[in-house]
Amino acid sequence: QVQLVESGGGLVQPGGSLRLSCAASGSISTINRLGWYRQAQGKQRELVAAITSGGRINYADSVKGRFTISRDSAKNTVDLLMNSLKLEDTAVYYCNIDITERFGVSRYWGQGTQVTVSS
Repeated sequence: QVQLVESGGGLVQPGGSLRLSCAASGSISTINRLGWYRQAQGKQRELVAAITSGGRINYADSVKGRFTISRDSAKNTVDLLMNSLKLEDTAVYYCNIDITERFGVSRYWGQGTQVTVSS
C-alpha cells in the first residue's frame, strides 16, 4: 500500500510564504500525476496544482503566479511553494498521487495539513 506524508503546514501572515512537502512510500510503480488539493471550511475540495509524469503542470486560477509545484522523481516527492499568501488560502491541503497499478489507476491521499493565513 502507498503512503503519503505531508509536512510544512502552519500559520503565516498575509503576504508570507510556506513550502509544503509530500513524500510517497510503499509499493509504487508508475506515477501518472502528482497534485495538491485544498478544502476550506464550508467549501468543496478543489485542485490547487498538479504535475504529470511528463512534466505538464496545471494551476488553479486563484493561485497561478503565486504557487509553484515541483517534483523529485528519484525521491517520489512533490512540493508546493506558496508565495504571497492571502487570507482565502486558508484551508487543509492534501497531497495526491495517481498511480498506474495492475488493475488500473489508483488515487492516494495524504492526511492533510492545515495552512492558516492570518494577521
